[in-house]
Amino acid sequence: MTQGAGQGPDVWSGAGEAEAVYSPTVPDLPVVEGAGRLFVVGDVHGYLDELRDALREAGLTDSADRWAAGNTRLWFLGDFTDRGPDGIGVIDLVMRLSAEAAAAGGYCKALLGNHELLLLGASRFGDTPVESAAGTASFQAAWILNGGQRTDMERLRDHHIQWMSRLDSMALADGHLLLHSDTTAYLDYGGTIDDVNDAIWQALQRNDVEETWDLFRKFTKRFAFKDDESGPAAVRELLDTYGGKRVVHGHSPIPYLTGENGADGDGGDGAGGDGSPRVEGPHVYADSLAIAMDGGVTMAGRLLVARLPLAV
Repeated sequence: MTQGAGQGPDVWSGAGEAEAVYSPTVPDLPVVEGAGRLFVVGDVHGYLDELRDALREAGLTDSADRWAAGNTRLWFLGDFTDRGPDGIGVIDLVMRLSAEAAAAGGYCKALLGNHELLLLGASRFGDTPVESAAGTASFQAAWILNGGQRTDMERLRDHHIQWMSRLDSMALADGHLLLHSDTTAYLDYGGTIDDVNDAIWQALQRNDVEETWDLFRKFTKRFAFKDDESGPAAVRELLDTYGGKRVVHGHSPIPYLTGENGADGDGGDGAGGDGSPRVEGPHVYADSLAIAMDGGVTMAGRLLVARLPLAV
């Protein structure tokens, strides 16, 4: 089965101002005894109907897609747009749930994914050339190549841009280090979670095309934890630096981590009978130090919502 354009792993085209004050999207709440349940959501990529179904099935929303989980804590791991039909609808839903969860004593938060960087870059810089290892590139070209949807760009408004540009890049919740990308590039931006979030937030406020491109390039990298020998060491380096007992990430579809992408279409190697990948739930790997949450919804896999800690 040949994948259509923009359906495979992300691709990229190569490798004096007043200081702003960093402020997280939603202030971190201390974890206290009796804190609500903790859930995470993998990459959504514009699949709004699938997201609605998954949140209802998990008991987080009601039949009207309103928050129904009281003091539950919910984290989205990034990549809300591109490839699927309604990325802006996904962002609108997450923004609304954030307000409703807070009013109910819980929270709904989100991390910055590489596709948020891509959409921000395409909207801010368009066809402005950037230097890459493969020659001259642009955010507009990369956005289209990676499944950018015209309808998302047409519906993108200033409040969506402000929301995306204020998202944190990493967080720690109940011993789980939450990231979007399975890369060690976070180490380039600081030795604490606050330092990383601040550095990336500051970079986006400077509105520099080359700096934003470098962020996108670094966080499009993947598979740092996949190798049986070097993968666990890479995870431990992140955990030793930022804290936590396990890394939880999106970005790399589980079928690509397991080799069960159904490319031969015969239903073998864990694929479904129609050639689609069979994803039953999160993928635990790297000596059980990493949990992958991208179920490959763009590949006819699953949009995953999971409660932490996993029962493994």
